[in-house]
Amino acid sequence: MIYISHLLPDHEMNEIIEQTGVGIESIEFSIADNLDHLNDSIGSYRERLKFMDCRGLTLHGPFMNIDPAAFDSEVRKITMMRFHQTYTAGMELGAKKIIYHTCMNPYVHYLQGWPERVAEFFGEFLEKHKELEVVMENVFDPQIDPVLDVYKLLGEKYPNFHLCFDMGHAHCYSKIPVLEWTEKLAPYVTHVHVHDNNGDRDSHAALGAGNIPYERVLGLLPETRERTWTIECCSKKDVLQSIRVLHNISRTRKENLQRSRELFDIKLPNC
Repeated sequence: MIYISHLLPDHEMNEIIEQTGVGIESIEFSIADNLDHLNDSIGSYRERLKFMDCRGLTLHGPFMNIDPAAFDSEVRKITMMRFHQTYTAGMELGAKKIIYHTCMNPYVHYLQGWPERVAEFFGEFLEKHKELEVVMENVFDPQIDPVLDVYKLLGEKYPNFHLCFDMGHAHCYSKIPVLEWTEKLAPYVTHVHVHDNNGDRDSHAALGAGNIPYERVLGLLPETRERTWTIECCSKKDVLQSIRVLHNISRTRKENLQRSRELFDIKLPNC
């Protein structure tokens, strides 16, 4: 399943959905003002989803001014409340997944003890939120292992918890090559944020417009029943270009798989 981030006007979202049949990843409930008026926001967005002819929905959680690793108990309470509000919206609107950031800030957080604090927060959250899949997304994270450590601390106990891999973030915010990020996280990734950049800034460009080796990255993330993709581009043209790329890669994979099956089915002649 391919989703597109709701970064475009509603009428353009509708046009793309009518043309391609993709779903929507909403950022509506990552915005504090909308969470402050949650019932009204859910009602109005439900009508917008009807207008856009939504075929499937994921929600992006809040990420501004919150911190799952916070030592300040009040910051932690606010973070938990905002996470809960987005989850409530997801339940009301029929979302399949909720995406939350790690909220790692390398200029603020010490890596020592960070995975344990984040895992403690998400564990408490997941104890009361078991219906929808929750995926944790890398953003400013400079290293792979702390993200992976959070999953290892939680994955076995909470089957609805997985990772969201953002290839654009890994490419521009970490010195570790994006292919190494992909290879290490791939077994635990059930959602992928798809966009391109040149490694200098988070430009959210179309696949092929930057220098991410996207074919190799996506080659390490083969299609599974659980894995989904969201295209995070800021223009209709870039979204459509990226959808075409994903479809072409999927088509090539299926053709190669079919060829392999045909080769294995060839019967050797009798000697």
